Amino acid sequence: METNQALQLNVSPSAIQELQRLSSEKPENGALVRIGVKGGGCSGMTYILDYQKTSETDVILDFDGVKIAVDPAHAIYLQGVSLDFAEGLNNRGFTFTNPNASETCGCGTSFAV
Repeated sequence: METNQALQLNVSPSAIQELQRLSSEKPENGALVRIGVKGGGCSGMTYILDYQKTSETDVILDFDGVKIAVDPAHAIYLQGVSLDFAEGLNNRGFTFTNPNASETCGCGTSFAV
């Protein structure tokens, strides 16, 4: 996994590869992959993984050419988080592992700190 030292966000090689694939299919509109959090979900907070335009205050991380935007206000919730991508018979998609979460839900997209 690659780590960005300032934010300590970990992105696995399989997640980087899938983000590269998705980025190659995404039309050019200036949007970057955004990782963040928002209120909601059964445990209190939900992860965001989407294409969005950046703002002046965003932290831009680069993982093998995949640029990821993070709102600095979300950094406290994302510190040490690992993003992975799984391809299998039972599951396919991005997964977040948060060592700071005090609770998680069964769907894996919601957490509490």
